[in-house]
Amino acid sequence: MSQSSALVPSTDRPYSDIPPISATLFEAKARKGLTFDDVARAIGRDEVWVAAAFYGQAKLSVEEIKQLADVLGLPSASIQDYLGDHWWPNRGIGPMPPTDPVIYRLYEGVLVYGHAIKAVIHEKVVLIFFGCAKIDFVQFGDGIMSMIDCKINVAKKPDPKGDRVILTFDGKFLPYLKW
Repeated sequence: MSQSSALVPSTDRPYSDIPPISATLFEAKARKGLTFDDVARAIGRDEVWVAAAFYGQAKLSVEEIKQLADVLGLPSASIQDYLGDHWWPNRGIGPMPPTDPVIYRLYEGVLVYGHAIKAVIHEKVVLIFFGCAKIDFVQFGDGIMSMIDCKINVAKKPDPKGDRVILTFDGKFLPYLKW
């Protein structure tokens, strides 16, 4: 299949829940031979955030829409019509449990290790340095990791047994309030 005929079916699950313009974005990206990292660099965002925007899971600003249109060679107005100020993401697409193997393995990781990760977050000790002399120990305690204030990075690590995937979730800790 040539790049000019690459199509993304927007009516197939889980794509039925994403904005109709998403198929156009994916097709333009494929025609230009771009990666999410290429697009991210062009608009000044991270590749995971840009991929989320393509799936309708992140909100583009007016300026980002213009930059995205430029890099993809699309009319800014057509993207603006779908994803402009009037539109808000409907986060969380696809069936539960997920049926895509990659997404399912992430889900499985949370099912298998979720309680262990939660326990470690609650008891994890963080060193906070005040000046050069004093060290205080502060526990995270009872709270959650924000997915609103979170950066996600995907990296590849060569390994003699087979390349490894490194996922980093760098999220702000939010303590539960008492009242």
